[in-house]
Amino acid sequence: MQKMITILGPTASGKTPVAARLAAEIGGEIISADSRQVYRRMDIGTGKDLGDYGKIPYHLIDIREPGTKYNLFEYQQDFFDAYQDIQSRGAVPILCGGTGLYIEAVLKGYHLSPVPQNQALRDSLEGKSLAELTQMLTDLKAKTGSNMHNTTDVDSCQRAIRAIEIETYNIEHPTPRRELPPVDSLIIGIDIDRELRREKITRRLKARLEEGMVEEVKALLDEGIPADDLIYYGLEYKFVTEYLTGKITYDEMFTRLEIAIHQFAKRQMTWFRGMERRGFKIHWIDATLPIEDKIKIIISIYDNSLY
Repeated sequence: MQKMITILGPTASGKTPVAARLAAEIGGEIISADSRQVYRRMDIGTGKDLGDYGKIPYHLIDIREPGTKYNLFEYQQDFFDAYQDIQSRGAVPILCGGTGLYIEAVLKGYHLSPVPQNQALRDSLEGKSLAELTQMLTDLKAKTGSNMHNTTDVDSCQRAIRAIEIETYNIEHPTPRRELPPVDSLIIGIDIDRELRREKITRRLKARLEEGMVEEVKALLDEGIPADDLIYYGLEYKFVTEYLTGKITYDEMFTRLEIAIHQFAKRQMTWFRGMERRGFKIHWIDATLPIEDKIKIIISIYDNSLY
């Protein structure tokens, strides 16, 4: 079996060209770790940049229809299917993306249950503090004997509510949890200076608008996808939809979206730093290096990791 390589980094760091070039050099195939690139016809807003792949095979892109709500449980299974498929052909799996939760779930082998949302329960828990939710979760786990949802995994009200939702569901609907093994991977991070990242985000946003991002969202609305479903996907789809439905002006859309993308990139880096604290070794590579140098460094680290 070939050891997997993971290429991660914040938005606009240049992950995709690195992953594609690396795949071409070592006989790899790319598995996307992007929670929105799974949707068909959502291309410009999600930054698929499919032209970067050339002839390199890629997986978990364009696998769902817009308007549906893809989740971590589905991603984990889809990842493992693609991973085994790539391994069966002797190619090197290269996981590439910026959705930290998806990356960590497959590397760590999260044990997940296919639990639907319980809106009534969520409504009843709204407004409770993290301490209150944590105590409720502790009481539920005592009833079920569950060892899921450790304190380190439940660090926000939203995640605590989801954990309570899962534990409550499992009491009422006992079901075997799917267990997928953790995946050994060399992890490469693309390290981009904060100011350069901000500059690239702004430049890329302008380019995407010129390439037809507004028209892309309008086409989705025109085919009957509800505005609320597009807003659910956040960032580009949220703000462009609000512009197209008359809630904000074009200038407001650009300003708010630009700020939101900067905040998103910051949250991504917070997650990756958190992964390091949770025991993952990330080899950071300077984003400004020529791509040839990046590839040489990655191959050198990869070769050393095999022995």
